[in-house]
Amino acid sequence: MHLAELNVGRLVAPTDDPRVADFMNALDKVNTIGKRMPGFVWMMEGSGEPGTGNTDAKIGGDPQYVSNLTVWESVETLEEFVWNTVHRRFYERRTEWFEVLGEQHFVMWWVEEGHRPTLDEALERLEHRRRHGDSDEAFGWSWLEQAKLYQQRMCAAE
Repeated sequence: MHLAELNVGRLVAPTDDPRVADFMNALDKVNTIGKRMPGFVWMMEGSGEPGTGNTDAKIGGDPQYVSNLTVWESVETLEEFVWNTVHRRFYERRTEWFEVLGEQHFVMWWVEEGHRPTLDEALERLEHRRRHGDSDEAFGWSWLEQAKLYQQRMCAAE
């Protein structure tokens, strides 16, 4: 089994606004690093336009709602990318670019090798976690015993 993850957020401003420029300008760099990491399997792609990442996949028609959907070989390989690359610096700055959401915005789940989840499938998993909490169907970092870097970094919000 591989590990799928979805992270959604609502930008504080449109993608062409100077308030989110640092985030937008870093997307290609961070995504390229992720794709080159050992254990990376797949990423939902956007239009392919430089500097846009997957910001064109709107959630609920809201152009400021953006998502990141990836698949990894294991918890450990995802953790390595999240906590031990430049991604961590951008994660730590997330409150500069994203609104604080009043509900869960992150979910992980196991997928068969070769499966590429759709955004709709991922949003269903997120909704399942929101309604039922962590379970084998949908979970966050704290559900995974093997998530050692998460425990060390004491991630405040999933």
